[in-house]
Amino acid sequence: SPFQTVCFIDFKLWPISGLVPKYYGPVSATLFLLYLAIAAGNIFILVFVRYERSLHKPSYVIFCHLALSDVMFGTVTLPKTISLYWFNDRIVSFYSCFAQMYFVHFLGATHSFILMVMALDRFIAIRSPLRYNSLFTNTTVSALCGISWFMPISWMFGVVFDALSLPFCNSNIIVHCYCDHLSIINLGCENIRSSTVLGLSLAMFSLLIPLGFIVLSYFIIIFSVLKISSSKGRIRAWSTCTPQLMIICLYYLPRCFVYLANFVGYTFNASVRIVVVMLYSLLPALVNPIIYCFKTKDIKESLKMKFSNRKINLLRFSCFIWL
Repeated sequence: SPFQTVCFIDFKLWPISGLVPKYYGPVSATLFLLYLAIAAGNIFILVFVRYERSLHKPSYVIFCHLALSDVMFGTVTLPKTISLYWFNDRIVSFYSCFAQMYFVHFLGATHSFILMVMALDRFIAIRSPLRYNSLFTNTTVSALCGISWFMPISWMFGVVFDALSLPFCNSNIIVHCYCDHLSIINLGCENIRSSTVLGLSLAMFSLLIPLGFIVLSYFIIIFSVLKISSSKGRIRAWSTCTPQLMIICLYYLPRCFVYLANFVGYTFNASVRIVVVMLYSLLPALVNPIIYCFKTKDIKESLKMKFSNRKINLLRFSCFIWL
């Protein structure tokens, strides 16, 4: 075998320390409802955009890719977390844990690059509005989002194989609600510095390259909007960017805060770290569909039209029954 022999065949997830077992039921029920909300909201976006032909535009193609990555991330992480608290099921098989680690980091990187595509969409729409339809077609944005999915595949396999090569002969307890790279390699019984540097470097690449592009593009967008002579035009231009900017901030700001806190030497205890990671990982997946529906004009108008037509049909049906 190309991998080192291990002294155990399973990992054990460890719940939040200090949480009294009698609260495990309410926590698991809350997580279950959270998962249902994430799945329902993001699947609704996928189905609604797919069947509403007026929404077959580049911006909404990007929303669909984001919704797909959100529902996949929730499916990869939450069911095991729910069973941890609901059934006290702490055991994760050795290779299942590495598979979960792969998808956790793969989906995180993919989501980050799709956000970069979304920033590019707004950059072209504001800077070159007359050429937008020719430069940024559905085919172009689908190809860019496809690249965002494809790029992390290879290097995430490298991260997994590197972690698998470590000998694990100490504790098999993962102080987290799911398997991630840092939690796993910290269980290695040899020097883990190279694995730590590799994982951190790829995480920073997946985070900072898209974030750098997003920050630069929005600086240019802000200056472009300020140059618009008409106040009505400025408001209209900025309103098209607001949903995307909210989604980007929701994803990046908590992560940057955690990384900055670690950089300056402030460390969270294990329980706080678990809660913070769960919040910044799952909250965007929960909130994003709400932003799509209520902060995006086309989706909001389409929903209003659907509900209005349904009310009219119900009224006609009621009148027919009455007569």
